Amino acid sequence: MRIRRRLPIIVAVLVLAAGIALVVVLRKHAPPEAARLLPGADGFVYVNLQWMRRSNLIGQLPPVRHDPDYDDFIAATGFQFERDLEQAAIAIHYADQSAEKAEPRFSEVFVGKIQGDRLRDYLRKLAHSVEDYRSADIYSIPLEGRTVRIAILAVDSVAASNVDDPQVIRGIIDRSKKLASPFAGPALLRRYYRHLPLASQAWAILRVDPKRDAFSSRPGGWATILSQPAVVLASLRYLGALRLRAVAFTASENQANSLVDRANAFLRLMHAAEVSLGAQAPDPDIKALFDSLAIEQQRDRAVLTADVPLGLIRKLLAEAPAEVAPPPQPPPESGPSAERNHGRGQVR
Repeated sequence: MRIRRRLPIIVAVLVLAAGIALVVVLRKHAPPEAARLLPGADGFVYVNLQWMRRSNLIGQLPPVRHDPDYDDFIAATGFQFERDLEQAAIAIHYADQSAEKAEPRFSEVFVGKIQGDRLRDYLRKLAHSVEDYRSADIYSIPLEGRTVRIAILAVDSVAASNVDDPQVIRGIIDRSKKLASPFAGPALLRRYYRHLPLASQAWAILRVDPKRDAFSSRPGGWATILSQPAVVLASLRYLGALRLRAVAFTASENQANSLVDRANAFLRLMHAAEVSLGAQAPDPDIKALFDSLAIEQQRDRAVLTADVPLGLIRKLLAEAPAEVAPPPQPPPESGPSAERNHGRGQVR
């Protein structure tokens, strides 16, 4: 009799435990919350910097040279991207742009160590208007002929968008107010995230149409290899080396086969260019990267894999400060031309 009385309680506890376990598993395999807050878009990019800092994979790097505006930002807010940013999730919008028109728009969610009061004071000084939406301030900041809207979502997260429609940033705020669901997020992200390798520290999911969007049709863009629309997934994860994996989901096996052929032809062309420059010893890290490249067809998918040496990443990051250094100034001119140039400088 006692067992019969306790049976419903035991069943209820087991059902509750199973439900909790299911939610935990779903959350583990769901996109990161920062990405789930983003609006629908044509592409998504995510990077988690916490793992890199904890494992010190890239070693000690030289200090990054800052421009004056960035130094002012650090002094005002106390936030330094290379030190305090932990996660970044970016949505790319280019759906209604032709190849002749300009740039895509972006919506972002950043997670990191934020000093809220200092950041609010800084944004308030830049904004031409501040909107109170669901207890969150939306700062509208004019920048390069468009409006960037920024909102502080929580003590550790900030959203931004330069999309013309103000509903985009409001939608991010709305989603941040709800209980995070592992089933939430934009449709493209929900459909393809499960195809990414587990434990990917950085990834991208991109809907690519080389005939439609400006991003793909530029020199060196996707149109170099892709001739038909596809969805491209790229991921990085650490397996002794950084393993790069890119998968193009095409409409048919024939398209996948054609893509593999074009990609292999492109790699042969690059290899031939490397051989023609054989007088110069190739960088061993770059050589290791190209030697590890492999492309294969899996039904309607083209799959590329490669190992990215950590030494190459260190070199790229270490060389970055030189690129942002101001260019050398030409020697002063003399004579009438110098006077004319000086006059132009005063007008500007």
